Amino acid sequence: MKLVTAAIIIENNEILIARRSSKSKLPGFWEFPGGKIEGDETPQECLERELEEELGIKSKAKEIIKESRYKYSHGDFLLLAILTKLLDHDFKLTAHDEVRWIPISKLLEYKLAPADIPIANHVVEKYSITA
Repeated sequence: MKLVTAAIIIENNEILIARRSSKSKLPGFWEFPGGKIEGDETPQECLERELEEELGIKSKAKEIIKESRYKYSHGDFLLLAILTKLLDHDFKLTAHDEVRWIPISKLLEYKLAPADIPIANHVVEKYSITA
């Protein structure tokens, strides 16, 4: 099973999602940015490295808030959703073709990668502010 991290970045009741490029697995799907844990990295170290590699941003990864297991045709994954704070907002995309800030309440309206859906449900339930 591959261990993968996913950044849960919330600012002003909006959440950051990224769309996978046409060159990646699951092209066109939206996801929480992140990536595979390598070597003896902690999940937080992995996430901070991946966000810098894929989005060109500095961040501070905090606690794991949810896990999601999913079996894709290309392997079994355990996705660790980690609350993350951005330290800058100057995106330079490499693995995605778009990033978007969306209201948390609209998260489930997007075509999310299957492994991200249980995490999205948790985020909407726990972090969405209803007026």
